[in-house]
Amino acid sequence: MFFDFSDYLPDHYNVVKAKNLTLLRRSVYGIVPSPRLSKRSPAMTELQDADQQAAQFQRIRDAHRLEVAEDYVEMIADLIEAQGEARAVDLASRFGVTNATVNNTIARLQREGLVHSRPYRSIFLTEEGWSMARASRERHVIVRDFLLAIGVRRSVAEADAEGVEHHVSAETLAAFKRLTRELARTGGSAAADRGAPRPAAAE
Repeated sequence: MFFDFSDYLPDHYNVVKAKNLTLLRRSVYGIVPSPRLSKRSPAMTELQDADQQAAQFQRIRDAHRLEVAEDYVEMIADLIEAQGEARAVDLASRFGVTNATVNNTIARLQREGLVHSRPYRSIFLTEEGWSMARASRERHVIVRDFLLAIGVRRSVAEADAEGVEHHVSAETLAAFKRLTRELARTGGSAAADRGAPRPAAAE
């Protein structure tokens, strides 16, 4: 049986994060699109086992709860390493949100033991916060390098990896890393055909 996924693919490569996540939910986490109907084929939707599907959606909800925290600690780490400090105004500017939104999020991260801060002072990561930032960065690099290896343009790979990194499993990450390494070793990636830079082999 062949499925036509064209309705679920973006019109062009420059997709936004929200569309990436919609595609991810449809294609990875249990929503299987119906085949295009024809005069000879009856309508049919393939459903997974209910318990299995419920577990997959629970995983998505858990990932969503972590997504904001991971984005913030990673950005705080980047700012500290680039300019020596992370301020609420910098976070607001880079995330495109208000100072009030940043302050509320930082307060939540403090309660969760990921950051520590005082009014009108810089924001710092706890050891747990640094650990989360490093793990998030690693996932981002693995996803980005895999997309580069299969021929996705760098700007698109960076944007897509930003969405996918929060929702990808350890098993999928391991497969991405292995395939990226194999493509880099054999020189057979689609990146060469499209002129995109090929990433170095993953360690």
